[in-house]
Amino acid sequence: MSVLACDRLGCRNVMCDRISYEYNAYLCEECFNELVHLGPGVNIRAFLDGEIPGTHNSIASRAYFEKIFEDKS
Repeated sequence: MSVLACDRLGCRNVMCDRISYEYNAYLCEECFNELVHLGPGVNIRAFLDGEIPGTHNSIASRAYFEKIFEDKS
């Protein structure tokens, strides 16, 4: 685990193992889990900007976001 700040607006976590090269952003596990809960239809840029658009929950959602935010641990 590295000391890398989460790039989601308003998040103060600094132990981030997930990175998206597409969005040039790090995510902590807490924000990643929230993103997974929202589902693959979520606007990732809006999510990183601190917005929480709607809700959704599925196993496919985790697989989708794990491709975007690689686990570096």
